[in-house]
Amino acid sequence: MTASPDNPGQHNAVLTQDHGKTASSEDLSEKGVIATDEFAQGHVVSSKHHDPNWAGDGIDTSRVDPAKTLRKMDLRLIPMLAALYLLSFLDRSNIGNAKIQGLQTDLKLTGPQYNLCATVFFFTYCAFEIPSNLLLKRFRPSIWLPSIMVAWGTVMTLMGLVKSYHGLLVARIFLGVAEAGLYPGVAYYLTMWYCTEELALRQGLFFSAASVAGAFSGLLAYAIAKMHGVGGLAGWQWIFILEGLLTVVVAILAFFILHDFPDTAGFLSVEEKAWVVHRLKYQGSKKSGRNVAETEHFEWKYVVKALTDWQLYLSLFMYWGIVCPLYGISLFLPTIIKQLGYTSTTAQLLTIPIYCTAAVLAIIVCWLSDKAAKRGASRWPYVFFPMCAILVGFLMALAGSAHGGVPGVVYAGVFIATCGIYPAFPGNITWISNNLAGSYKRAAGMAFQIGLGNLGGAMASNFYRSVDEPKYLLGHGLEIGFVTLGLCACVALRLNYGRINAKRARGGEAEGLTDEQLADLGDKSPTFRYTL
Repeated sequence: MTASPDNPGQHNAVLTQDHGKTASSEDLSEKGVIATDEFAQGHVVSSKHHDPNWAGDGIDTSRVDPAKTLRKMDLRLIPMLAALYLLSFLDRSNIGNAKIQGLQTDLKLTGPQYNLCATVFFFTYCAFEIPSNLLLKRFRPSIWLPSIMVAWGTVMTLMGLVKSYHGLLVARIFLGVAEAGLYPGVAYYLTMWYCTEELALRQGLFFSAASVAGAFSGLLAYAIAKMHGVGGLAGWQWIFILEGLLTVVVAILAFFILHDFPDTAGFLSVEEKAWVVHRLKYQGSKKSGRNVAETEHFEWKYVVKALTDWQLYLSLFMYWGIVCPLYGISLFLPTIIKQLGYTSTTAQLLTIPIYCTAAVLAIIVCWLSDKAAKRGASRWPYVFFPMCAILVGFLMALAGSAHGGVPGVVYAGVFIATCGIYPAFPGNITWISNNLAGSYKRAAGMAFQIGLGNLGGAMASNFYRSVDEPKYLLGHGLEIGFVTLGLCACVALRLNYGRINAKRARGGEAEGLTDEQLADLGDKSPTFRYTL
């Protein structure tokens, strides 16, 4: 027997088939461990080669300290992932900072042309997310993620040399291609390491880098803009060039720092690897009383199942209710603040307290969400109530803008809205990842939701038009509409998940089905319970 997947803190000695003796730590290290079932067929624990079929069975995990193991994982994984996403978000949204530093004037962009340059990024970004997530496991995270990072860093650097509207447009198209795999890839990557009740905090820590990117973007743009005229280049050009070069440097470091999978992680002992992998394999069915290992092999049918799953289409509306405000804020916040009567420099600096506060709140709310999940409570309130804050914030911004003469109210409104956006986003991603079972279905499903969901960014790029300044009533109104739609979708998801769980708890649908058949069904299995 192994450590119970129902209680990761419970550790039981495990007997191998080698004369019925308990495997010692020394034996495990020297021999690679001969274990029950799969390992009896010749499999060994290797620090170099990933074995998707290994479930960590037959290894003594009684000495594993769960808190210490998770802490080791956090320290080795989260800082680099946060750095990757910080640079990703910085590079995709710095066009907003460049705009108020002279980009629009120097390239002679009309309002619609600027909006189209901001928009086209999302079309290629969405198109390449599913293929990228499927390739992530094939090429290994430590190879794939840094590679696409080098690609977008190069594009960003070259964007600083564009001389026309068409050059900027083409560069933004290729930036979308290169960046497509980063966020869905990292969000999926975290599910390879952490169980459902631990994901929100890690998603929050990683995603809060976007908040820091927002604050850092304003501060960095303010500093880099001082280089105006150096080398005959404008300040906005240096913003693109220096931030792009920074991305390339960090990408090269990532090749050597990123870890691939728990069973190949050199910083974990064999027992810790077994503990991590075993609980991940059985987490989806542990509430049903019948533990069924999650399937890991690739078949195209899992991609089809993801693309035809009702929950992804309903969650898409919830996602749009968060991502439209997210990109509306990230692309236009400096412009919105500037139109309140502040200088470009002051507008850049006034974005910093907004983003820093949002980052702290994101981590706190995600921590509370995980605490709730561990005691069996629901996750949905930790998405629903931050979305309510987004709604209140944009209502304030709309009312203040319509009234006029109250810039403090408008600033407070976008402040509150941003503080709702950043906790809601990782909560939404965590919730849907909890409810997709099967490794490749989860990869395709998360990429589908994030990819199609980011079309909301394409829409939000056109919410705040130059013809609507300085009040931007249309932009604020559209954000309110999408948030309201998202709140309705959030409630509908919760009700449907509860109904299906209740039906599965009543019926004996799992009887007569083998473990292999149940694993193949994924989250449609009678033994799977949705996270509410």
